[in-house]
Amino acid sequence: MPITRGFAGRGRSERDSRLPPGQFDAGEDWPVLHVEATPSLATEDWTFTVDGLVDTPTTWTWDEIHALPGDRYEGDIHCVTTWSKFGMTFDGVSVDTLLEIAGLQDDAAYVMARSHTGYTTNLPIEDVTDGHAWVVWDVDGAPLEAVHGGPARLLVPHLYFWKSAKWVSGLTLMAEDEPGFWEQNGYHDRGDPWLEQRYQGD
Repeated sequence: MPITRGFAGRGRSERDSRLPPGQFDAGEDWPVLHVEATPSLATEDWTFTVDGLVDTPTTWTWDEIHALPGDRYEGDIHCVTTWSKFGMTFDGVSVDTLLEIAGLQDDAAYVMARSHTGYTTNLPIEDVTDGHAWVVWDVDGAPLEAVHGGPARLLVPHLYFWKSAKWVSGLTLMAEDEPGFWEQNGYHDRGDPWLEQRYQGD
């Protein structure tokens, strides 16, 4: 499968300190990039499951997950295709809240995020705990559009945005790491934008 190095960025006389290396400011744009067709997911049919190495595998409906204590992320996002978008606000629930309910086991070291489309992406447990990750359904005060992962997506904003799985359906806790979809196709296992961890070997 071919790998795209990204878009040509806008010229800047002075580089914004919020931009990781190799990124450009997308401004008002929010580019839409995904490998799958955009699904149509009704909220009454939507569920989210935490399973694997947890004490109590748990599934929430749309209404049940909205009844949990809400949380907000305010900040920037960065895509591996070189665009960054500043000053976004996402509302949802912290992954910490979900893992506390399910009961994280001591040998859980990695997470596989799954989407309703079958998409997967892997993350170390440290990248989704301690206030680093959310399941979100509102952006900038409005419901998340389907093309951006609505009705709900994973948000892991300190990593490249392919780690923030669109149309998220759950997290599976694992003792050993396993590659997800893009990781099997040449993308970096972790994806830190400040280290330019775009592809295997970076």
